[in-house]
Amino acid sequence: MKLSLILSLLLLGTVSSLHLKNEALGLEASEGEKVLSQELEIPEEGDNLTIWDEDEDDDEGDEVEVAEDDDNLCPKEEDVVHVTGTPGCETCRFLIVKRPRRFRRAQRICKRCYRGHLVSIHSSHTNLRIQRLAWRIKRSQIWIGAKVRRRFCRRRFWWVDGSRWTFSYWAAGQPGNGGGRCVALCTRGGHWRRAPCKRRLPFACSY
Repeated sequence: MKLSLILSLLLLGTVSSLHLKNEALGLEASEGEKVLSQELEIPEEGDNLTIWDEDEDDDEGDEVEVAEDDDNLCPKEEDVVHVTGTPGCETCRFLIVKRPRRFRRAQRICKRCYRGHLVSIHSSHTNLRIQRLAWRIKRSQIWIGAKVRRRFCRRRFWWVDGSRWTFSYWAAGQPGNGGGRCVALCTRGGHWRRAPCKRRLPFACSY
């Protein structure tokens, strides 16, 4: 009788222990599922749940370029092509920096080294002068100081120096076709094309 009672108690203890262990495992599983579901709910990097604003800067990684390149130094004189005066603006001064840079870095160099900006173009005369100057460096495109902003399906263009948009010289199919929020001038023909701001191109400063 005592032996059967002891066996019953041992059996009951084993069953209770297994039941508690299963509950603990179930609790761990549910916690794991909860964490997993939370991880799945985190949007992937680059997802944007708001209205897409094309004015958001797409120069990510630009600071890496700063660290890699010795950009604390201004361009050497042999890397620069100068021109002074244009029809209607004899005091206007421009230069082309031959060493390719991303758009944002190019603008910083124009400001820091020449106290100017990437060039804004407001007439066909100025456009032709910049195009002829740029043609000397034997590159297909250069940055000018124009950017594209798109919000609520409306596209707007602006100059980084804050001047008014009074002139444009788009290539065929532009600016509608072709991606990118920055604008490059083609050295052959002088027409403008949109281009990704991360592209490294020579650039024109006005100062």
